[in-house]
Amino acid sequence: MIRLLSGPSALAAVLALGGCASSFRPADTVLGFITPYHIDIVQGNVVTREQAERVRPGMSRAQVRDLLGSPLLTDIFHADRWDYLFTIRRQGQEPQRRAVMLRFDGDVLKSIDAPDLPSEREFVASISRSKTEAKPRVLELSADERQALPVPAQRNAPATEPVGPLREYPPLEPS
Repeated sequence: MIRLLSGPSALAAVLALGGCASSFRPADTVLGFITPYHIDIVQGNVVTREQAERVRPGMSRAQVRDLLGSPLLTDIFHADRWDYLFTIRRQGQEPQRRAVMLRFDGDVLKSIDAPDLPSEREFVASISRSKTEAKPRVLELSADERQALPVPAQRNAPATEPVGPLREYPPLEPS
């Protein structure tokens, strides 16, 4: 009799605990209302469409390094290949990953494989924390705004004489 009750109750306990484990993900929330802080993780080299367009087959390794920076991965087993990888993980956003692969023939660039690279503006927009477009700040007053400013009061203070002894110093260069 005890064995019969322990079998169904053990099965029910396993099913109940399995359901709890699948619904709780530590990355979401704790206790339903506390969201733990996760730091932003940025790794690798950012290569934009404009940078990749300046790289052409026939360039030397030094020229490519000047344009794109040092590659994230250089492998001694694949000496003819450079990999530029970029990843970013931010809380509340989908992780981003981009890869650019360059193949060399000796010291000369043979090919570049750079699928779907963003422009510089698209990249900045993709990593921006703000979802709304910020209004550009105006740093200069218009003519109407200058006219609306109050006129400062004029001070008619007399010019003051310097205070303290006046000294004559010898010349710096001998005459």
